[in-house]
Amino acid sequence: MLIFQLAIILIASKVAGDISVKLGQPSVLGKLLIGILLGPSVLGIVNNTDILQEISQIGVILLMFIAGLETDIDEFKRTGKPSLFVGVAGIIVPFSLGYLAGVMLNLPVFEAVFLGLLLSATSVSISVQALKEMGNLKTREGATILGAAVIDDVLVIIALAFVMSFAGGDVNLGMVVLKKFVFFAGAILIGWKLVPWFLKRFAHLRVSETVISAGLIICFLYAYLAESAGVAAIIGAYIAGVAISVTPYKHEVFEKVETLGYSIFVPVFFTSIGVTAEFIGITQNLGLIAGLSVLAIATKLVGAALGAKLSGFAWRSSWGIGAAMVSRGEVALIISAIGLENGLLNKEMFAVIVVVVLVTTIVTPPMMKLFFKDAPQLETAESR
Repeated sequence: MLIFQLAIILIASKVAGDISVKLGQPSVLGKLLIGILLGPSVLGIVNNTDILQEISQIGVILLMFIAGLETDIDEFKRTGKPSLFVGVAGIIVPFSLGYLAGVMLNLPVFEAVFLGLLLSATSVSISVQALKEMGNLKTREGATILGAAVIDDVLVIIALAFVMSFAGGDVNLGMVVLKKFVFFAGAILIGWKLVPWFLKRFAHLRVSETVISAGLIICFLYAYLAESAGVAAIIGAYIAGVAISVTPYKHEVFEKVETLGYSIFVPVFFTSIGVTAEFIGITQNLGLIAGLSVLAIATKLVGAALGAKLSGFAWRSSWGIGAAMVSRGEVALIISAIGLENGLLNKEMFAVIVVVVLVTTIVTPPMMKLFFKDAPQLETAESR
């Protein structure tokens, strides 16, 4: 059954992506929508199985690994200030208004705070694909978005641990912060010293495809260590890609991982997002879903855009950066599951949040297409 589902997903995602491009939208939008059509909520051809989710997880890890390989490290260093501004402003605005929305919904204080944190999350895996298709991944805007995503992820998870420690959850805030510090310090040290050495040594083994195997080993280990430290696995994969991007093996690893990823794993990831959507039993909460969706989109868009503008970007690029930060993706779903498990989110609100996350994911690519049209040229002209 899995083999048949993979065949259906690959055919459908490629065709849907092509149709989306012909309609003037990024191909990822078509892949997301075709997942909804194939999934249990509509046709029921593809089911959300554990194996499919594991393949999907590999897909998003490879996608962010590829983004790291394509990162211009010098440009990344230059965007430290904009990334900080975008990441912080992109948290403050949705958190503040999300908390107020929780109060208006008569949620207890900690549940309202949790809702604010939930709306502050960002996952740029979808945005990365849209940036690649529009040729903006290697721009200053692209580097800022990726840097802001790392900052966003770390700050939101630390804030979540802080809230849970006061809400009665079994969380040691000091240990949470220490684990993240150790991970990032270790990731930088390993990337600087051990990654080039490991690639060089592994490349000389007398077996086939040693370089690509070494690259994947580094990618998966970084993703695992990041997840163990409470940081999203995609952040670890991205850092692994950046570490390899400064070695002589960058291009060989990139070409082969891109072929491997985009031939099967990445399409499964995009399509599985739609497949996981469940719309049963949510009709009575359509008003709440609509309200929270608008709030989630507007607050992240405006907050991140203001951060970009304050750091020196033109308005057109600022709105594009804000749009790229809108998708909550798997990061918000993970936080939602934590909230459900610890009593900060009830089952009804959890179902609502899942749909809101899906909405933010679907609207991100067309919003980016709208705002980033000719944005690099405008930014270059205005910065002279």
